[in-house]
Amino acid sequence: MRALVVYESSFGNTGQVAEAVWEGMRRRLPDVALLDVASAPHRLPPELELLVVGAPTQAFGMSRPSTREDALRTAGREPVGPTIGVREWLRELAPPERPVHAATFDTRIHTPHVPGSAAVGAWRVLRREGFQVSAEAESFWVLGIRGPLRDGELDRARSWGVGLAGLVLEPVR
Repeated sequence: MRALVVYESSFGNTGQVAEAVWEGMRRRLPDVALLDVASAPHRLPPELELLVVGAPTQAFGMSRPSTREDALRTAGREPVGPTIGVREWLRELAPPERPVHAATFDTRIHTPHVPGSAAVGAWRVLRREGFQVSAEAESFWVLGIRGPLRDGELDRARSWGVGLAGLVLEPVR
């Protein structure tokens, strides 16, 4: 596998964006995997060239166990045990042994008065851990806490994925 998209999703919106990014990447790069964070490995495959990480913005940043529990209750589901999110996964992720590109995205409410971004938080962690964070953190907009995504966001995510595939098709510097 040359590229991997790992995502966390509470209401399904981030999962839809992750799938659209994955679809866009596959247009140029057929060897791309898509995994929910609970299924993602803590040691990346040695042949991996690009890691894309996506998460919902909750409480101004990456989710925590308490914000995930609140999201589950809001979605009408009762928490059944500990959950893992991007924050915890990144904490356990082994640093790359060779140059690996990385990019991050989030979903969040589009309002000028709500700060914070899960994508920026993940971007900082990946950069600190030695990944070559090769794209600015990207946000995809939802219309409310539960969503839905704003019109055009899935098309924008596919286009962003097409562009990310170019990072792998060009030599690592």
